[in-house]
Amino acid sequence: MFQKITLLALIITFVSCQKKESVEKDKIKVADWLIGNWENKSPDGVLTENWQKLNDSTFSAASYFIKGKDTLHFESIVLAQLGETLTYKATVKGQNDDKPVSFPSTSETNQKLVFENPKHDYPQKITYTKGANNTLTAEISGNLNGKLTTERFIMTKK
Repeated sequence: MFQKITLLALIITFVSCQKKESVEKDKIKVADWLIGNWENKSPDGVLTENWQKLNDSTFSAASYFIKGKDTLHFESIVLAQLGETLTYKATVKGQNDDKPVSFPSTSETNQKLVFENPKHDYPQKITYTKGANNTLTAEISGNLNGKLTTERFIMTKK
């Protein structure tokens, strides 16, 4: 009898651990639509974001803004599911001693992802919105030098 109870306890523990692990990694699936190469062309230059899936809980992206032959901005991004929270980590070359800044998610749907870090200088909020016809809008906003500022970039999937 003791062996049966022990075996049953082990099976329940194993099954519950398996389920918890899969549930923990399900949250990032709402961001699957980010995967791919995105581009915004304007007279100021070309903004590109290239998103890829690293594993079942982590995406990464390279974001860069090029004008002519000059790279004016380069940022590496990691979107990771840590427990029950999606976290957007941005590392901008030449800023914050080249260390990542974390923006935990405050809202996730199949159409919109919102990440916020009220302690960051600028931006404090990063939003990705899935649009029609293979578009997405990336928006950064917050207080910049005492003024509420929003920058919006509409990108098309390549």
